Amino acid sequence: MPLEGETARGYALPMATRLLTHPACLDHVTPPGHPERVDRLRAINKLLAHPHFAELDRKEAPLGSDEDIARAHTEAYIRHIRAALPDLQQEWQQLDPDTWMSPGSLEAALRGVGAAIAGVDAVFKGEAANVFCAIRPPSHHAESRRAMGFCLFNNAAIAALHARARYDAERVAVVDFDVHHGNGTQDIFWSGRNLFYGSTHQMPLYPGTGAVSETGAGNIFNAPLRAGDGSDRFREALRSVILPAVDAFGPDLIVISAGFDAHHRDPLGGLELSEKDFVWASLYIMEMADKHAEGRVVSVLEGGYDLAALASSVGAHVQALMRGTGELEAVAIAVDDEDEIND
Repeated sequence: MPLEGETARGYALPMATRLLTHPACLDHVTPPGHPERVDRLRAINKLLAHPHFAELDRKEAPLGSDEDIARAHTEAYIRHIRAALPDLQQEWQQLDPDTWMSPGSLEAALRGVGAAIAGVDAVFKGEAANVFCAIRPPSHHAESRRAMGFCLFNNAAIAALHARARYDAERVAVVDFDVHHGNGTQDIFWSGRNLFYGSTHQMPLYPGTGAVSETGAGNIFNAPLRAGDGSDRFREALRSVILPAVDAFGPDLIVISAGFDAHHRDPLGGLELSEKDFVWASLYIMEMADKHAEGRVVSVLEGGYDLAALASSVGAHVQALMRGTGELEAVAIAVDDEDEIND
């Protein structure tokens, strides 16, 4: 029988799930009609304000530093992003066909980096059981030298490299279930034998990377799916490719690139998943973290562009982080015109 304060697995009961976010992430404003819009985070904030999530340990994300960012991006790229920031008289600066900056974008991106860094600190210092970072802009398309696909800085990669630099983590894994392949994380991790990237994603779809043959230094594991593939094929891809590879890798930390645009309602993807699939994936990733990493999981928000589906999927994912059970409770939020929950 376990001692008081311990689980059947023999280690101390975890602390609360920490939520890291910041109001500045609402100041990254994109042009009208852009799918990566402020309302995404407003919908998430509204849902996570529900009493069901009262036990979350809520903290404001600090600012990330250039030193943090430079672990994943070149100094020239960091200077480029800083120089591209529009002033208050200029609404937007376009970095590529999909990626824009507004006057508030740099602080929003720095808060995203800071959230990822603070999440790693929290799980390694034993301050939190695990962490969810409700941040924007998203990050997993940002390569070491290039902004892409709505993304400026690669929060997941920065978190992983911070864990190695600050806590001597020998092996860090990023698991990505966004509908789009995280080409940026793959690019940054490509030659890092002690860094792991595993992704399920739809192909063909933006950005066009993520083939099974893309293996890096033997540390990249892609499990592409086709439009119309649903729950069974998604779970099989994780069960047969990604999770066994994570198990063999034996990470000291797992970072989740938590994109929810594989939901059947999302306008940018076609994988036909539901909230229960995200719960299933979250629980199995947590099981790998329990086995190898003392439960250390940091989850960073990526995509998800139908607002109602995004909010409910985030709620399901956070419930899994909080409870560690498969019991999914639906949490409803009111729909009104201001939130534009239904497009």
